[in-house]
Amino acid sequence: MIEWSSDQRDLRDGLTPWFEKFGDDHFRYDKQAEFPRVPWDAVAQSGLLRLPFGEEWGGLGQSLLTTMYVLEGLGHGCRNGGLNFSVTTHMVSTGVSLQRFGSAELKRRHLPGVCEGTTIGAHAISEPGSGSDAMNMRTTAIADGDHFVLNGSKTFVSNGPVADLIVVYAKTDPTAGPLGVTAFLVERDTPGLTVGNPIEKMGLKASPLCELYFDDCRVPKANVIGRVGTGFLVLDHVMKWEILCSFIVGTGEMQRRLESCIAYAGERTAFGQPIGGFQSVANRIVDMKIGLETSRKWLYDTAQKVTTGQKVTVDLATAKLITSRAALESALSAVQIFGGNGYMAEYGLEQELRGAVAGTIYSGTTEVQYSRIASMLGL
Repeated sequence: MIEWSSDQRDLRDGLTPWFEKFGDDHFRYDKQAEFPRVPWDAVAQSGLLRLPFGEEWGGLGQSLLTTMYVLEGLGHGCRNGGLNFSVTTHMVSTGVSLQRFGSAELKRRHLPGVCEGTTIGAHAISEPGSGSDAMNMRTTAIADGDHFVLNGSKTFVSNGPVADLIVVYAKTDPTAGPLGVTAFLVERDTPGLTVGNPIEKMGLKASPLCELYFDDCRVPKANVIGRVGTGFLVLDHVMKWEILCSFIVGTGEMQRRLESCIAYAGERTAFGQPIGGFQSVANRIVDMKIGLETSRKWLYDTAQKVTTGQKVTVDLATAKLITSRAALESALSAVQIFGGNGYMAEYGLEQELRGAVAGTIYSGTTEVQYSRIASMLGL
């Protein structure tokens, strides 16, 4: 297990009082499927969004591991799972891709707003007919003078309805395979871009998503992130950060549920004794603990490998599989341990269960992760 330094602990402890504030009124935001603008402003004020970015852009210059450590605290303290998801989406989709691959001018223009939270970011990868199969995207970008002209559509764009900046992946050469995809930074008011209405979904409702439509959308060549044809290199880097950051938030949520279940199992009595004394309940709690610690280890160990430049294809897929499954099982167990109360909306556990289901789908479905690991095994 990683030994966190006093500076890392102080950074997380300094932000901890903000985390519960972010989760204020999370029932209303979920019920109304409303982006939590006031809590978002509090997130921006706290400085959380500055974590992994260079000080020259207004960031805090923290490492991947430190960023994850603080985000785990966010998951533990903030009960608005949708807000948590929007935070990591913003930070990674736009900020991380810009910092790693963006030109000096793109960074100068946009990274300060990303750090401040005054500019909200999103990325557009999935399409109605391809989903996790990004190689089969149909959105095209054709060079025309100093611009590229984008045509096509994207779906499942988290933060899309409220985003100011969107990183869009499109095919610049349909015959070049992985080398035919390019990443573009598209501003919301770009002519030819239409932002669809929010799409109703099962969970994480405070993190809105939508479809995007590109109809002769002219994007300056200066807005290419990286170089033409390197979109999958950008995406690979971003997806590492997305999985590690979004799922470490999930371990914080699992820790909070574990603590709640231990406390409830000690207080709630049935048949003359606390329900924690029943082996069936105790075993569920033990499984929650094992799932949590296993997830933590895989995520942090994988992050350490990423930091040292090691290959993490199998590690990343395994970490996502283990953590998404553990989060779902943790949420199901919490509902069961709380019984009838767990099924009632006022306890918030059914909201967390709906949110946990999403983890088996976004950032590459469970089935895709199995296929990825199998292929690396030579199957």
